[in-house]
This record gives sequence, C-alpha cells and structure tokens, in this order.
Amino acid sequence: MTSRTVPTGWLDWREHLAGSPLPCRICHLPAICRDEHDRPCHKTCAEQALTPPTTDPKERIPMHSNELLTAALSAAARGWHVFPLRPGDKRPAIERWETRATVDPDRIRRCWQTGPYGIGLACGPSGLVVLDFDARKTGQAAPEGREGYLHGWGVFTDLCADLGHPIPNHTYAVATGRGGLHLYFRHPEHGELRNTAGALGWLIDTRAHGGYVVAAGSTVAGRLYTVRLDTRPTTLPGWLTDRLRPAPLRPEGPPLVVELPADRRGAYLRAAIDGTLAKLAEAREGGRNRALFMAAQTLGQLVAGGAVAEDTITAVLADTATRLGLGPRELENTIRSGLVAGARRPRQVA
Repeated sequence: MTSRTVPTGWLDWREHLAGSPLPCRICHLPAICRDEHDRPCHKTCAEQALTPPTTDPKERIPMHSNELLTAALSAAARGWHVFPLRPGDKRPAIERWETRATVDPDRIRRCWQTGPYGIGLACGPSGLVVLDFDARKTGQAAPEGREGYLHGWGVFTDLCADLGHPIPNHTYAVATGRGGLHLYFRHPEHGELRNTAGALGWLIDTRAHGGYVVAAGSTVAGRLYTVRLDTRPTTLPGWLTDRLRPAPLRPEGPPLVVELPADRRGAYLRAAIDGTLAKLAEAREGGRNRALFMAAQTLGQLVAGGAVAEDTITAVLADTATRLGLGPRELENTIRSGLVAGARRPRQVA
C-alpha cells in the first residue's frame, strides 16, 4: 500500500459523508433546526449552527443533564443500549456496564436526572460494529510506510482503493471531540466480532462485542461528540467482516523449528532466528502486527543474503504470529511487507 498525504481535522472525512452540513451545537440536529412553527428551537441555534465547533475546550457550550437525557433517550429509541459515563470522561460510571446497559426509558430517566453523565453505547447488546478513526497526535511517530498519513480515515480510504472496494460512508457517523470519526454499522448476522486495534490499519480501531463508544451528545475533556450523518446504520460490508473475524484457534504443540547445519554458521543463524521469534512472541495486543513486521524485516535481511530460505522464514514467522492470535490474511500481508523491507539491506553470514 502506498503512503499518501491526507489533510487533517474535519476535512479528512466530512467531504465523504454525503456533504451534510455541520450540526447545531445546541440540539445536535443538522443545519439550522426549527420547530413546527418554523422558529429556531433555541434562540442561539441559528447563529451557532453556521460555525464549526471550536477547538478551545474553554469555549465549549456545556451539556446539561436534560440535554444528555434527551440524547440518551434518542440513542435508546434506536435500539442502542446505553449506560452512564463519568461526567466529562470516557470511563464508565458503573461496573459491569455491558450487562447493565439498557434501552428502558424509565431507567435512563432515573439515571440522567441525577447528573450530567456522558453516554456510553454498549456495542454488543446494541448489535453494532463501530469503526473508530483517530487523528494523528502532534509528535506521534508513524509506522514505517505510514509517515504521510495524518488521520485513520486516509489509511482506510487507501485500503478500500487498494482492495477495489467502495468506501462504505453512507451510514450513521459521529464526529469525536478530537477530530476523529466513528462509523456505525449493523453487526453481521453470523459470527461474533470483537474489538480490534490496528486490524484495518494504523489509527483505526473497531468496537463490537465487549466494547463501547462515546455517544453523540456527550462531552469528553470539554469537547463535544456530534452527529455527523444522521441515517440508519448499514450492515457491515462482507469484506470488512472477513478482515475483522477473530483469529482461528492457535495451533497446539511445540512451535516450528528451523533445521540448520550443526556448525558455527548454523549456530549463529539459530541464535538470530530464535532471538527474533522470542521477541515477537512477547508482543502485546495492539503492537503485535508491528512486532511481526519488524521480525520479518530482520529475518528478511538473512533471506536476502542467502543465509536461509524465504519459505522457511515465512513458515516460522506465520507459526509464531498465529500463536499470538493474528489472522491469516493480516499476518500474510505483514510478513510479505517485512521481507521486502528487509531485502533492501541483505545480511550475509560468513
């Protein structure tokens, strides 16, 4: 995949979302909202709907409990299970939030009438898969090959283009407080998708069973989450479902062992390979794909230098990565990219 420079901020993705106008910062409805008598429903709506949200948290209009209650009831009316977040924070205000999330309007009223709680949406009970595109933070280092990207949306649109799929942008969308974007999709009928980090690329996470997102109408660190495209979520496209399916069961038994000559050269190669695989095996969730790329790049130098066969290195890397929980398509692409990168600096063993 080639690296392409993309703009940052609102314009990363808003031009792709049906060209809808910015929502009102008071009632969160598109454009200038009016009541049945064609009057603005708030006296300041008309002027505030014409400008995008400010980036200065001190200038944000605070959300009151009644507004948050309205937003929570609105989400529940869509069949989305809600639960309270700590005021101004992403963290749940209750324990066991997934099982206690509700669409019961009476329970919702009792909760949000007591304080300005943020609104969490439990994705699993709500039947949702949410794609979470982050904006690159100032000074944030990019993985190799991703230096030109400033937003997960650019990574995603390039992925769609490279695979020949249309951008699935005509679905419910929420602008996050820090310039990110949430795209909501209905969970596919078969199988159970769970949260992922980086499975679709850098700066892209997904939330499904076991995960939640901050709902529109909530404020986090003084920044408001707003509806960007108000429409019914579409079903997650099949090609995305395939990429987000949980990895198959990890293989049982001992890991693959590379057969090498019993001499000093063989001992050196075994130490290099075993050390690289041991480091890869220690990778934690969220960094496994990156660790696999680095391991493939390191061993790819030996392959390019003629010290060991490419098929052998590919097999042991795939075995270790599968034991980590990486899916076959994800690890295949990463190993290939790492070997290509490593081939630029061949390493010969005397």
